[in-house]
Amino acid sequence: MKRRQFISKGTAGMASLGIMTAVPNNLFAITNSKLVNIPIGFQTYVLREEIGKDFTGTLNKMAKLGYEYVEMCSPKGYMGSFEPLTKYSGVELKQMIDDTGMKCNSSHFQFSELKENLDDRIDFAQQLGLEHMVLAFGLNAATLDELKKNCADLNAIGEKVKDAGMITGFHNHAIEFEHKFHDKLVYDILMEELDPELVKMQYQTEVIKMGVKGSEIFNKYPGRFISAHLQDYSKTDKTKEIAIGQGISDWKDFFASAKKGGVEVVYVEMDTNPPNHFEDSITFLENL
Repeated sequence: MKRRQFISKGTAGMASLGIMTAVPNNLFAITNSKLVNIPIGFQTYVLREEIGKDFTGTLNKMAKLGYEYVEMCSPKGYMGSFEPLTKYSGVELKQMIDDTGMKCNSSHFQFSELKENLDDRIDFAQQLGLEHMVLAFGLNAATLDELKKNCADLNAIGEKVKDAGMITGFHNHAIEFEHKFHDKLVYDILMEELDPELVKMQYQTEVIKMGVKGSEIFNKYPGRFISAHLQDYSKTDKTKEIAIGQGISDWKDFFASAKKGGVEVVYVEMDTNPPNHFEDSITFLENL
């Protein structure tokens, strides 16, 4: 039983016995002091094999673990393991997700599908009930001019997405923190070139391996983010993903500044071997 269910049932039982005065005055203050007070979801890409074979079964399994949100990958953009889902409309996929008790307000898209079939992708996103259409990758460039051109293209996409009532996001990887143009990090250039009114950021914590802290980025760019992907890495081998809370990341520091960054929801995304990573991660986050 989840803590909130226990408290609800327990206090209801005491009320029926007329002994509510036995409840400590600070009980509810204590239970509401959780650091992680935003929804916790998972990204479907790492479970793509299971999802391709049994979409609703996989979602039900994750819902039972306690995950509230699912972030999709555009079936037409990702094909492969997601190809079985292309037979469903966005409306049908939304109903399948709703039936599990989970919510889906975000999906990853490829740059090519957004540039070449934006109207169709917006229609799919609206059917699915999305709030966030996130570009998973693709702004990387060989020259500064090319990088700026890619940002201008995404701004134009973001304007149409905004007119359709949604927000465009961009999901970073390590590459944006590894490369520079004229001694300026690509990530900082992106933040200059992307219009904050049209494109928000989805922060991936993978860069903790490079010593980059989410709290530093959120404080540097307040209000520029909509969500985050969570990974953690072994203290002895930074190439090895492990459950959230068992590695090198300072999650109290991360979540203390996430709201300032504008983060509305977080998605656990990690290696599924061993399979209990997702269970251990949600347990840690729910108790942080």
